Amino acid sequence: MPVSLYLPRFWLPVAMLGLLACSATPVRGAGPADDTVEATIAGEFALQAGKLDEAARWYLDAAKASDGDAGLAERASRIALLADDDARAGEALELWRARAPQSLALRAAEVTLALRRDDERGARRGLEVLMRSPEGGGWRHALAALGSGKHPGLSAKLLGEMVDGNLIPNQLQAWLAFGGLAQRLEQPALTARIVEAVIARFPGEPRVALLHASQLREAGKADDARRILAGLDDATRISEDLRLSVAAEYDALGDPVAAAAVLARGPQDDQSYSLRASLLAKAEDKAALGKLYEALQRDSAKPDPQRRLLLGQTAEFLERYPDALQWYRSVPGGDQRWQARLRAAGVLHKLERGDEAYADLRQLQADAAADEDARRNAYLFEAELRQQDGNGAGELDAYARGLAAFPDDAALLYARALGWERRDDIARAEADFRRILVAEPDNVAALNALGYTLADRTTRYTEALQLIDRARVAEPDNPAIIDSYGWVLYRLGRNDEALVELRRAFALQKDPEIAAHLGEVLWVKGDKDEARRFFEQGRKLDPDNRALKRALAKTGA
Repeated sequence: MPVSLYLPRFWLPVAMLGLLACSATPVRGAGPADDTVEATIAGEFALQAGKLDEAARWYLDAAKASDGDAGLAERASRIALLADDDARAGEALELWRARAPQSLALRAAEVTLALRRDDERGARRGLEVLMRSPEGGGWRHALAALGSGKHPGLSAKLLGEMVDGNLIPNQLQAWLAFGGLAQRLEQPALTARIVEAVIARFPGEPRVALLHASQLREAGKADDARRILAGLDDATRISEDLRLSVAAEYDALGDPVAAAAVLARGPQDDQSYSLRASLLAKAEDKAALGKLYEALQRDSAKPDPQRRLLLGQTAEFLERYPDALQWYRSVPGGDQRWQARLRAAGVLHKLERGDEAYADLRQLQADAAADEDARRNAYLFEAELRQQDGNGAGELDAYARGLAAFPDDAALLYARALGWERRDDIARAEADFRRILVAEPDNVAALNALGYTLADRTTRYTEALQLIDRARVAEPDNPAIIDSYGWVLYRLGRNDEALVELRRAFALQKDPEIAAHLGEVLWVKGDKDEARRFFEQGRKLDPDNRALKRALAKTGA
């Protein structure tokens, strides 16, 4: 089951570090306690090297050597599951079961392993135990186990049986959660069944109506979804959380104007005003945005930094750049002052006053009164504007000056690495990612980015897998990391495994790059109709995505 692993860090003498790094078998101590510590340390080193198979072996040894330590058995189980080592996962689960037989987390891990093995009977039995747990929270563990399954069809079948068997507790939150899971599993018929059941159980509940609207939208019934949302008008005037959720659903329907109208109900603050302005700008509704701008100006006489920053952003959305520049420059202080200075430089650039924009950014970079984030962001923004100008040398110079001021800054190195990758200079991209990892060995973003780059742009797939596995240990539910894992599996020729991971990533996050990867793997496997469906979804999300363009060119779809 994908959960965050708690893995302790061990500070070791240099001699011990060298010994463990050079030896395949750790030196055994005088007793079980020493064996446990040594095996755990070896397991940690294996994790840090991205060698999950070795980590699973060492942690299982540590769990066996420990005297009834349930926590160590649990850790060994989770690492083995993450490493796809079903045999060691089974052994570790036996130890965990012997030491903590009543643990709901144990039951969930057993369900995860059963789903992995296509053991339908075992998974069903474990789910029933979780759902009937007298503690009352077993359904959450069941939900997580089903959501982590690598065979969506089996997970959907078992979820359907849970609905038929009346195993879901009579709690609105539980029904909404399982309804959301059915949607992520891309099971429209099952989702509709759950929605029907939850409407019958909780009539008139706004969150149920919201789930119903979402189900109808995904089924392609946009008009029906809109009718459901319209019926929530009165409820949205009372609940801020519901306003945000309904607005998000309208936005997902492709109607940001309706989303902004929902947010206009009820009390207003700068956050709601900002969201409304962003939605209206997205819709390019200049008339409505102009009215909002006028309303904001009525009480702008007081020097409130947040309101003046918001007025500048709204004027910028309206392309009233002189007004925007005036508002940004009038922000009197506070943290908003630095953001206003950055945005003012952006407005100058849009006004084709590039020299002034870059001069302002240089002043901010050198301003000792500004905080470090503001000065660092001024270098990043200058590099971005230079890139927009097509000035590659200027972009690199901005990064170089930024790194001179902030040596080995992770954000600057990461941005420059992406720039090198964009130029197809993979060696320099790798060098910058590795500079981050020297200072921050557990930087998940850098681990994932370097692993993905090696998988996508080189043939160093084994090394890429080790880096991505290190990121997976830290954030096993991160869709970007799951996508990278699926992609490196594909590059290794493990297409069926890759498809499972990529489907899971896309279920967690509708992203054009993940859609492109899914489409390419499906195309290679011969399922061209489904591949085209994902390519089309990718186009709707971002037709200019680089990975999508490469996949379309490669497949000819």
